[in-house]
Amino acid sequence: MKRVVLCFAVLVGCACVVAAQAPPAAAQAANPLATEVKQAADRVASNLLRMAEKMPEESYAFQPVPEIRAFAGTLGHTIDVRMRTCAAITGSGTQLGASNMKTKTELVAAMKSSIAECDKAFAGLTDATVVQMSTGGRGGPRSRLSSVYGMVAHDNEEYGYLAVHLRLKGIVPPSSEGGPMR
Repeated sequence: MKRVVLCFAVLVGCACVVAAQAPPAAAQAANPLATEVKQAADRVASNLLRMAEKMPEESYAFQPVPEIRAFAGTLGHTIDVRMRTCAAITGSGTQLGASNMKTKTELVAAMKSSIAECDKAFAGLTDATVVQMSTGGRGGPRSRLSSVYGMVAHDNEEYGYLAVHLRLKGIVPPSSEGGPMR
């Protein structure tokens, strides 16, 4: 009997954790495309920011081989692409020039700025607006959904490159740490 009660308590606890992490059902049901892409963008942005914070300042200039950018250069490039994509959606036109930044302080602040701009972009997205065409990205007009999923794919690719930098410095990348799946 005690085992049954314990299992039930564990199951109820797990259900509460899942319910607490899930977006409100009404918001997700009303805008499943916009909600889904925002969740993907938020996950990788969180990992990129945590990665930028984990890498020691003295390792920002680390370049594993001459053919690969230094950590700072790769992170800066990633931030600039994020900002360009989200600024095109918001219409702000904001650019940071993060590719030219070298210090941890500058790049962590720039990453936070790109997250804030993307939060503004996602705040206005619904399933009706996410399929509208945008002209701010590379390669000509495309839907906002395509632009944002392109950004998520690019962020994940760059995250992989940056993870190599961390691993070579003996640092575990954020997505490989224990805990919930990121």
